[in-house]
Amino acid sequence: MEDEENEFGDFEEILDESENQEETPQEQEGFVRARWPKKEEIIGIIVQRYGGNRMEVLATDGKTRNCRVPGKYKRQLWLRPKDIILIKLWEFDKKKGDIIYKYRPNEVTQLRKKGLLDSLTTGF
Repeated sequence: MEDEENEFGDFEEILDESENQEETPQEQEGFVRARWPKKEEIIGIIVQRYGGNRMEVLATDGKTRNCRVPGKYKRQLWLRPKDIILIKLWEFDKKKGDIIYKYRPNEVTQLRKKGLLDSLTTGF
């Protein structure tokens, strides 16, 4: 019987892998600085998904815009209605924009405390 164990080599018992994994930034507790809108950027909330990479977004200025997810962010951003996002407006058409960032729940609370989301009414 010992010959059979030597024939296949020594194997180590695999312990629970969840102990070795580090927490992702989304799961980490603690203070994280929220990304602030820069020039030509605005905060919005997703109202409806049209399909593909297009969505209807209600911005903090009260306007509803047709926004898309650029190919660069397609696999990174998984978006649903009621998600708070950052939009970069198009230079030539301010009715449209690109979604460049999705705020995490702890960042949304920071934005609410600073008053940046006061104009967004989530009545849907």
